[in-house]
Amino acid sequence: MENGKRIAIFALAGLLLAAAFVGVGQQVAAPHNVKQASPSAVDQVLTFVESVSDYLGRGLVYVLNLITGNRLSKDLEKPLGYMAFITLLLVFFALIEFARKVIWIGVIIGWVLLVVRIILDALKA
Repeated sequence: MENGKRIAIFALAGLLLAAAFVGVGQQVAAPHNVKQASPSAVDQVLTFVESVSDYLGRGLVYVLNLITGNRLSKDLEKPLGYMAFITLLLVFFALIEFARKVIWIGVIIGWVLLVVRIILDALKA
């Protein structure tokens, strides 16, 4: 199971790195007689990641500029946004890991209590 987690983390890191380089390419207009293809799922996911990172970066730079008196450059929006997005993903997955442990503890306690109840009902009769 540990290898599965490691593979998932590397895959997610690769996706985020690919999303960071999406804006590097140039946009070329399609000829007028060619029908535009609808965006693929990968394009939509990368657009979502970029949009979320953009908003997070703007928000962080705004808050940090309130603290520092407008000393931070707007060039920090993208890197701060992507780092905040990756950090939020890590926190989310850590919470899921914690929740899974709590749920397992609850299930184990539930089964123990259920077995105790079955034994008490069997002894009562």
